[in-house]
Amino acid sequence: MSIGFIGQLIGGALLQILMISAPMLGLAVVVGLTVSIFQATTSIQEMTLTFVPKLVVVLGAIIVFGTWILNSMINFTMRIFSFIPDMVR
Repeated sequence: MSIGFIGQLIGGALLQILMISAPMLGLAVVVGLTVSIFQATTSIQEMTLTFVPKLVVVLGAIIVFGTWILNSMINFTMRIFSFIPDMVR
């Protein structure tokens, strides 16, 4: 097991984390900006107005992208398990 292999493993894990979290984070940012613009134009400063829509959108994104996230995590885990014989040598 070399330093390059460990670097590739950590880089792959970080890329996997970014790909899995991107749909939820992206949609939350878009909804947050939309609500902030709405609040700025109407002068409504209600805290729940920012929290509830983001929560609903993130939960919806988890439902929509859930199977893709699960398959992606399973494939990454299987790849990690396939590296075990190479790590032992």
